[in-house]
Amino acid sequence: MAKLVSNKQVILRDYVSGRYPTESDMYVKTSNISLKVPLVQGQGEGPRNVVLVKNLYLSCDPTMRFLIMDTSHYKMTKYDYCTPGSPICGYGVAKVLDSSNPEFKEGDLVWGLTRWEEYSFITNTESLIKIQHTDVPLSYYTGILGMPGKSAYAGFFEVCTPKKGDYLFVSAASGAVGQLVGQFAKLAGCYVVGSAGSKEKRLHVHGFTHRDYDHIVPKYLDFVLPYIRQGKVVYVEDIVEGLENGPAALVGLFTGRNFGKQVIALAHQ
Repeated sequence: MAKLVSNKQVILRDYVSGRYPTESDMYVKTSNISLKVPLVQGQGEGPRNVVLVKNLYLSCDPTMRFLIMDTSHYKMTKYDYCTPGSPICGYGVAKVLDSSNPEFKEGDLVWGLTRWEEYSFITNTESLIKIQHTDVPLSYYTGILGMPGKSAYAGFFEVCTPKKGDYLFVSAASGAVGQLVGQFAKLAGCYVVGSAGSKEKRLHVHGFTHRDYDHIVPKYLDFVLPYIRQGKVVYVEDIVEGLENGPAALVGLFTGRNFGKQVIALAHQ
């Protein structure tokens, strides 16, 4: 019989209707979970493409605002939207405990879409990426080596196509993405001006999403990992300990409470 353990969760109380989420939109509860991928009755084997993980670090991202709103009138299917009464979903770093997917095995470290709880069954395994480099902090995969890093690299090198000597203005320059864009620009020989919280801008605007640049991840890792190891690129993290502090950390993104990449640490291994 599979072992049952307690599983602390951050639950979405109801869809967020205001401009920003509040702590009252979420609550913490504890349930029980089996530490084994469930068997399919009568077949004797687990369902395909299910991975059980222990969540280590959870990412707080401004885009999560759109994952906890009512999107029933939108025709968007690329994201895992949250539903009231269920755990909040978002990016995180986790360790595989059990798997019916042959691409993942017990002990693997992964990053991708998970849920705000201590343990998660993940069926959308296409979103999981196996962590190959463990000589850097695992929490970096919620930021510089994850979605924010990919966004910074794609936005600067693919969209801006900079030249040495260019002048670059970076808004939200102390945030998860902005702090990297400024450093990448300096490495490329650009002159950089950064701001935080300014509402006045006379600039070139080009919209994009990090999902347009999934194909550049290997190139980005080859670019950024040597700079991290040499200390030429640094990454500021604002880490809070404990899942119960997750709602306050998420809400704090929209009031400027955090400095650097906001991360929630559940377990360090």
